[in-house]
Order: sequence, then structure tokens, then C-alpha cells
Amino acid sequence: MPHLLHPETSRARQFDLIAFDWDGTLFDSTAIITRCIQNAVRDVGGAVPSDKDAAYVIGMGLMEALAHAAPDVPVEKYPQLGARYRHHYLARQSDISLFEGVLSLLADLKTRQHWLTVATGKSRRGLDDALQAVELKGLFDASRTADETAGKPDPRMLQELMREFDVAPQRTLMIGDTTHDLQMALNAGCASVAVSYGAHEPEAFAALRPRFIAHSVGDLHHWLLGNA
Repeated sequence: MPHLLHPETSRARQFDLIAFDWDGTLFDSTAIITRCIQNAVRDVGGAVPSDKDAAYVIGMGLMEALAHAAPDVPVEKYPQLGARYRHHYLARQSDISLFEGVLSLLADLKTRQHWLTVATGKSRRGLDDALQAVELKGLFDASRTADETAGKPDPRMLQELMREFDVAPQRTLMIGDTTHDLQMALNAGCASVAVSYGAHEPEAFAALRPRFIAHSVGDLHHWLLGNA
């Protein structure tokens, strides 16, 4: 197990396991995903969702998200809808990058020997491609994706990660940009931190009791070094 103390101070660590959402939390992808959802719905003849409605479903599993964003699209068109989303996303994937400051944040947490994990609504293939593209593989100890376990806000992703590292809920922190992330943490009995620079408006976060709302990666970095 990781050490209980910061290697440079005697401050006790509050959380052994930190789970990050991906899109909108580590990766600056909210606007592109929103457009890809809208374009996919348009391609299959559905009523195009607003920016707010399209952004709301980010973090869910793909098909659940698309069905929620396009309630007028018949079920028999879901495979086509999913294919069109993937088409648009792959065409824009190279335009997506990490938020500035994320690499130094993760490096500092790694130095403090937290278990660093990812809990995301992306597919396994999509996450692995992203990890490879930005050379992050060595920074994360484990990950879960929506297509290999239950989608958010079901707590199963976090429960599986906690079992893998034998970490109790009270020693686990979930960080995300949506109410789906924060609700998943509540459902798993874990603490959470919200970031306001992603998909959901921060006004919705208070009811889900995050420990902190970060308005930038710098805010998040500072809070984690002092409180995690």
C-alpha cells in the first residue's frame, strides 16, 4: 500500500485512492463532444439538442448518453446514431488536449504515492487510445470505463477500483466535472471534488456535497496538495 505520510512533510494523507473522470476534468474535450453529439443526432434526423442538453450527458455511457440527448430518435436507429458519433469524434480527436497543468498535478500526486485511477464514461478502446496519445500510461495505476462495468452514476466503477487496491470508501476521492461523477461518489460512500470548468454548471454541485469546487486546474492542484 502507499505510504500514509507525504514524503516531504509529516502531514497525514486523507485519501489513498484518487479517481479522476476524464473528459472535462483532465481533458479539454467538452465543447468537441457536445458538437459531436449534436452532429450525430442531426445525421440520423433527430431534433438537435441544445448545447446545455448535449453537455449534460457527457460522462454517461455512450448509448445511454445519446438516447438521453435524442429522445425522439427511435431505438432501431441507435446503432447508426452511435456510429455517427464515433465518426465525428474520431475526426476531431486530434484537436483534444489535456488541460494546462494536469501533468504537473498528476506528477505531484504520484510523488506522494496516492493510487491514481480513472473512472470514465469513455469506452475502453477510447480511453486506451487517449492514454497512449498523451503518454500517460505510467501515471495511472488502474482505470474503469463505461463499456466494461456499469455507467455513472452507478457506483460499480468506484467499488471495483476500491476492491482492486483494498481501499475503504472513506479513503477514496472522486474528482469530476459532472453531477454524474458526484452522484457516483455519493452512491459509493466516497468523498468528491467538483471542477467547474467542464460540462456541468457548478450551481448543480452543492446538493451533492463535494468537499471543494475547483475553478481551474491550479485551484484543484492547490486543494489536493493541502487536503488530499
